[in-house]
Amino acid sequence: MDERTADALLALNHDFYHEFAAVFAASRPVGEAALTCILPYIPPRARVLDVGCGNGRLAFLLNAERPGAHYVGVDAVEELIAIARTAAAELRAISFEFHILDVARPGWSAQLKAGPEVASEGSFDVAVALAVIHHIPGFERRVALLQAMAKLVHAEGRLILSTWQFLDHARMQRKLVDWAEIGMAKERLERGDYLLDWKRGGRGLRYCHLVDEPELLQLAELSGLRLCQTFRAGGQEGNLSLFAVMHRA
Repeated sequence: MDERTADALLALNHDFYHEFAAVFAASRPVGEAALTCILPYIPPRARVLDVGCGNGRLAFLLNAERPGAHYVGVDAVEELIAIARTAAAELRAISFEFHILDVARPGWSAQLKAGPEVASEGSFDVAVALAVIHHIPGFERRVALLQAMAKLVHAEGRLILSTWQFLDHARMQRKLVDWAEIGMAKERLERGDYLLDWKRGGRGLRYCHLVDEPELLQLAELSGLRLCQTFRAGGQEGNLSLFAVMHRA
């Protein structure tokens, strides 16, 4: 995918989350199965990196279930980070920090702080990217994101990803919108790229790529990771998202 197209898709999604930050955050509860299902893969007192953290709801789950953890959340949308920081002020059982960083852009990991220091290779026990990778335009950018995350996790650590399988459900298929609505020519896109609408608190549009299990295997291999387990969870149907648990190869 060329840079101009990728930048346009990133801007589309950034504008969406900027406009709908409060409504989106309210729609993502801590007790949702798409979040709680990853808890068994997070050890006690873990150092956890949450990539695309949104409203920081994973911090609240860790506060309840993994006291002593250290949580670092990063997101490109300033409004979501502001919501996360305000809400997290009440957390007492974990240490936490939030940073505004665009993980779709090169160099984000070199700017990441983990406490007073810049995060270095192997800084984290677990790195999580929930419902994030499908918002990254271009296969090469998705590989780059996983490569950066892999370096930040120590040799015995884990990466946990989830990605929407929106073509599997009629409810989600009804959200598909023709690319002509934003004046985007299909030949500029990759196979598996879609435009989805949102109708809560107004109407918005988001770019999503269908990252299926074969692509997850490709991404893992090219990122120096080993795909150890996949499972489905989340959504009204109970299986909207495909989860992947990866280790460094």
